[in-house]
Amino acid sequence: MIIRPPFYSPLQIVGGKLWDCSFTQGAALGYYIMPFQGEDQPPLYSPLLRRGEGRGAEMERDFLHTTLGNTGLQVHRVGLSTTYRPGKKVVYKALDAGVNYFFAFGIDTQVIKVLREVIRQDRDKYVIATGAYNLLIGHPNLRRSLEKRLHQFRTDYIDIFMYLGVTKGKQLTDDILEQFARFKEEGKIRATGMSTHDRKFAGKMCAEGKLDTVMMRYNAAHRGAEQDIFPYLEAHHPGVISFTATRWRYLMRQPKGYPKEGRIPTAGECYRFVLSNPHVHVCMMAPMNIKQFESNLQEIQKGPLNEEDLEFMRKFGDIVHYKKHYFMGGT
Repeated sequence: MIIRPPFYSPLQIVGGKLWDCSFTQGAALGYYIMPFQGEDQPPLYSPLLRRGEGRGAEMERDFLHTTLGNTGLQVHRVGLSTTYRPGKKVVYKALDAGVNYFFAFGIDTQVIKVLREVIRQDRDKYVIATGAYNLLIGHPNLRRSLEKRLHQFRTDYIDIFMYLGVTKGKQLTDDILEQFARFKEEGKIRATGMSTHDRKFAGKMCAEGKLDTVMMRYNAAHRGAEQDIFPYLEAHHPGVISFTATRWRYLMRQPKGYPKEGRIPTAGECYRFVLSNPHVHVCMMAPMNIKQFESNLQEIQKGPLNEEDLEFMRKFGDIVHYKKHYFMGGT
């Protein structure tokens, strides 16, 4: 019997024994378990150590699967977006590979058409994330956006409904949060969230527990979330979804002045860098075609980067960052 404590609790019960553990950045998995009480010691990383209270059968916290923070949603850590219209075959391929987290705008008809057929059975197996976009002028009608997505997916509820494109804290008003709360009470959504490039505001919202999830940029060139967001997750354990793992492919290009024979990251390494950070629950992928998807996923399945590769990614990311310093909010 496994008794699961709260997310990142230092107290773990494995095999009937109580272990006092700390989670620390590590070489192999991005974190490791360091026991400092008890005569016997559990493995360096035990698949029996779970985090979160998920729906349905318990899921091991391995490299590719986790519980999405306090939502309890069991997710594959690779999320799929079809923004670049890679074809419905990519969606089916992702489903075959076990991917179950999908993000869609209202115009993303490829993933919408596939999912509304698939979710007729075993709806709880799939996590659908969408939302209403923050308008530069005026305010969106949240209920109308939600009802439209429900109709498009032909479902009774949306798993994660977000306020998208928040650029300033004042844009996420109390009225919006109140509407989100009503949608949850009505059973039309299971979790709330926002996407933003304002990391400090995201960290504030995480610390205050006002949203169930946050979607933000995190990659080797933009690691500011490590200071502005990740330290504020512990109190309420929101789900963390990242995007732009390749920094719009800049991390896969040779920077100006870089040695011609120098190592260049692959897309898979970019995704593995993000997923090697245990604070990130889901890393979004938006492939352009099925070849990209298959290649990326094959490399992701190699698991976390080792410390040498992580350090390479950080150094290369710094080069890319300072060559292209201002991009959607700088750091």
